[in-house]
Order: sequence, then C-alpha cells, then structure tokens
Amino acid sequence: MTQKSTSSNVSLRSGLSCLWLTVVVLIIDQVTKYLTIQMLDLYESYEVLSFFNFTYARNYGAAFSFLGDAGGWQKYLFTAIAFVVSAYLLYSMKTTSATHRWMNSAYALILSGAIGNVMDRLMFGYVVDFLDFDLGFYRWPTFNVADIAIFIGAAMIIIDALLWAEKREKQANENK
Repeated sequence: MTQKSTSSNVSLRSGLSCLWLTVVVLIIDQVTKYLTIQMLDLYESYEVLSFFNFTYARNYGAAFSFLGDAGGWQKYLFTAIAFVVSAYLLYSMKTTSATHRWMNSAYALILSGAIGNVMDRLMFGYVVDFLDFDLGFYRWPTFNVADIAIFIGAAMIIIDALLWAEKREKQANENK
C-alpha cells in the first residue's frame, strides 16, 4: 500500500473544519443580542450616527417580519425550517473538501445565522433585532448579526455560482 501525498490528504478533509467560524459568529450574535436586551427597553433607540441607531425590536416572523402577526404558529414553522437548513448545511460542509474554503465559509456563516435566530425563537418566541438604519428616504427593517451572517453567506454562494462554479465543473470534467 502506498502513502498518499500530503496535498491529497488535505483534500480528503471535510469542510467541517470551518465550524470554528460558525461558533465565533454565533457567539458574537448572542452576546450582542444579550447586551441589547440588558441595555435597552423594547423599542428604545440609541443613536450612533445620524442614520444608524441601536434599537431593541422583536421579530415574531421571518425576514422583514414576514408572517410576524400570524398568531404564533410561524415560530414552529421557522424553527423547523432552520433545523432542516442547518442539517443540509452540515451535510454540505461534511461532503465538501476543506480546500473549498469559500463555500465552506459561506455554509458556516449561514449556519451561524440560522442557529442564532432559532436560539432566539426557542428561548423567547421571537428574534431579537437591534441594528436600525434610517436613510431619511428609506428605513431598513431592523436586523441583527445573524441576519448579516446569512446575507453574507448567501451572497458568497451567489458569487461562487456566477464566477467560479462553471470553472470548477470544467476542471472536474477534464479530470475524469
């Protein structure tokens, strides 16, 4: 039996090695939400810049308060979706080589956001939001660190699909 080279051993490692990113972003998300709850009353706002405030808000729905006034059942729906998405992301990380750092980082970011918001739903029945941008002509819905992680991870996947997926597929076909 021959020994494989170090570079091929690295390629056999899975993307689960990026779970450290999930943990770091999840900690930041939960600490900032905790501080928001401790330092602000509900709907209280603290101006940071003329267009940016820390505002304690509760989101009973999903993105942009979708289904926020649906009566409570949406909590279970969004929690179930988060568990399914998290399982899929973990599977994707496990089956993706550690050398694909971009995609594994994207998965890790989305996973941290999904877990962070589902933790809120399970603990409180709502998601804690606090980042509030008011541009004068448009007020963005209040959001949190978990939402930022989900957005960045999703943007990374889109960028990958637009710029690099075809190149990887072509290389894979050439290696067959």
